[in-house]
Amino acid sequence: MTRRRILTINPNSSAAVTAAIDEAAAPLRISGGPEIDVVGLAEGPPSIISQRDADSVVMPLLGRVARENADAFVIACFSDPGLHVVREAAGGRPVMGIAEWGILRALTLGERFGIIALSPQSIRRQQRMVRQMSVDGRYAGSWSVGASAAETAGADIRQRLIEAGRALVTQRGADVVVMGCAGMASHRAPIEAAIGVPVVEPAQQAIAAAIGTVLLRA
Repeated sequence: MTRRRILTINPNSSAAVTAAIDEAAAPLRISGGPEIDVVGLAEGPPSIISQRDADSVVMPLLGRVARENADAFVIACFSDPGLHVVREAAGGRPVMGIAEWGILRALTLGERFGIIALSPQSIRRQQRMVRQMSVDGRYAGSWSVGASAAETAGADIRQRLIEAGRALVTQRGADVVVMGCAGMASHRAPIEAAIGVPVVEPAQQAIAAAIGTVLLRA
């Protein structure tokens, strides 16, 4: 029997972010489970900051999905760029967006979720997303760290991420925090320990959902 495969695509071109996502996926590579491949998108910008950046990767994502022999896909960018059109093009194969699944997981862990955002532009997209998902009544808000995706993969930014998470808890009333960029993956446990509430790493949640879907479709 051919081993099933989940392809996780980082829509930016940052090798550091792709490596962070791959590291986050490591605990989900289980015996008998699907193969989990993590790749970057060479055509993507170094960081997806603006709506223009997010829109610019939609066609390359479509092309990559069309070429790949995978059982499921994960779009590993918190803007969920092209999520619905990629689903349409995937021919019935599951396509998971990390923002959608990160938020859905947060709803099971607390009453009000906050999001650590890269930038003020990211916050505007997150506000639109929670309205479109009809979960704005449980959205405590987002807090920007003023960084690029690649910067969040490094150790130097950890304290800023902790401060943002703490501000969401103390100033916005969040009782669960979602990390708003896949590059932040390695910081989840230290942030959670520092701020005292659950912290969701959305790429892990989307990959876990893809695993469940693939196994149940077997």
